[in-house]
Amino acid sequence: MRTVGVEEELLLVDPETGEPQALSEAVVARAAREDVDREVFEKELHTQMVEFATSPRSVMADLGAEIVRCRKEAARHAGDIGCAVAAIATSPLPVSPSIGSDDRYRWMAEQFGITTNGLVLGCHVHVSVGSDEEGVAVLDRIRPWLPVLTALSANSPFWQGRDTRYSSFRSRVWQRWPSAGPTEVFGSAEGYHRRVAEMVASGVILDEGMVYFDARLARRYPTVEIRVADVCLHAGSTVLIAALCRALVETAAREWRAGREPLAHSVSLLRLAAWQAARSGPAQELLHPATMRRLPAAAVVRALVGHVEEALVESGDVDLVHAGCAESLRLGTGARVQRQLWERTGSLRDVVRECVRRTQE
Repeated sequence: MRTVGVEEELLLVDPETGEPQALSEAVVARAAREDVDREVFEKELHTQMVEFATSPRSVMADLGAEIVRCRKEAARHAGDIGCAVAAIATSPLPVSPSIGSDDRYRWMAEQFGITTNGLVLGCHVHVSVGSDEEGVAVLDRIRPWLPVLTALSANSPFWQGRDTRYSSFRSRVWQRWPSAGPTEVFGSAEGYHRRVAEMVASGVILDEGMVYFDARLARRYPTVEIRVADVCLHAGSTVLIAALCRALVETAAREWRAGREPLAHSVSLLRLAAWQAARSGPAQELLHPATMRRLPAAAVVRALVGHVEEALVESGDVDLVHAGCAESLRLGTGARVQRQLWERTGSLRDVVRECVRRTQE
């Protein structure tokens, strides 16, 4: 069975005011003193955020337990230095992000200017593949399905103190990076690596790590890395996204082995599908991955589950995914929770404080 690992980015906030706090170096240093054998927590571009990575897991219940444990550890380390963590993909309150002190981050700030001010927090899912050739075949075949994952994870309705009217505004901010977004069909591992080498050779980006495709071959692991999800408010939603990612990878690999060609949608259409998913989440309409026409979100989510059903049954994840998708369609995602809190309290500070609490559930 394919293994799955998750990277989650968490926002560091003042537990009373909800305002982002630039304390990632202190949080990571404190965590490193306790866990000298494995670097679970890492700094990121912005000092108001911290990232953790799980181990590769075969069983979704084990993955979920590790996500909960890592979130609680992050909260404990943050609490020791007077802040808290929130699994929200943008700060509801206004923020002026600060850049980390690494040479790489300083280069990015100089090269990309105001683009680096976009403080956003995502969830990246790694699914194991047998080779680069299989991995690129997977990338070519999962492209039209990825916007549905954005919709199901949407958790960023607010930006700089205002309601954006988007469910996943994080994904729109992320598109400012010149190497971000959907990709064309690569056709082979050689075609993929040639494209990446051409991008690095252009000088616009520093190295392969700045190739921010929606899904890519991981640099350090034998995995496909799927990068379209907001960090989810609840750990169970992260597990749902991870299970769907694994099923998508397995289904795509089987299609490749059976000689089925990928859908030939243009990048222009894929960008429209991603925009629609970011705008509406699972509450309204999405573009169907096969036809690229609007349908009710529930129908498109059912199409995704039907597409990967065989893989879900074989992995033992089918009940988890059916229940998780039904709950997302019925109750909404983190974006809806945040808006409901705002409507009830009238305070974005209260929104953040409640999200801090829910992050550890």
